[in-house]
Amino acid sequence: MSGPAPDATAPDSTAPADTAPDATASVASVSTHVLDTAAGRPAAGVAVELSTRSGGDADGPWSVCGSSVTDADGRCRGLPPPPEGATHVRLRFDVGPYAARGPAGQGAFFPEVAVVFAVAPGEHHHVPLLLSPFGYSVYRGS
Repeated sequence: MSGPAPDATAPDSTAPADTAPDATASVASVSTHVLDTAAGRPAAGVAVELSTRSGGDADGPWSVCGSSVTDADGRCRGLPPPPEGATHVRLRFDVGPYAARGPAGQGAFFPEVAVVFAVAPGEHHHVPLLLSPFGYSVYRGS
């Protein structure tokens, strides 16, 4: 017995749910973590703000997309993906309060660290921050 030909555009109801096309494949994603290199441990409780800029205008306005706080492992799990069309991301780390909780309440030489980088659609951008009392370093991780 033959019936109508299957519709090639209809979803396959027998396919597992996790094989559905990824709707965010054209959107970049961003993650970060913060390590205190002087203490040799993750930096918990650092507030991180994610802002974006779109288009080729290097002097264009920044739009705040969201914020989060690093957990006990120094990871910032609550950052939203940049909106479609974002070309640059700024991560602003509020390290002043974290440094004030350090040994003898030593203040931060760098109370805020802002990192700006280019993003590409469909790519993941992991940008860790390594802190020390009088310096910091960032890099593109994986």
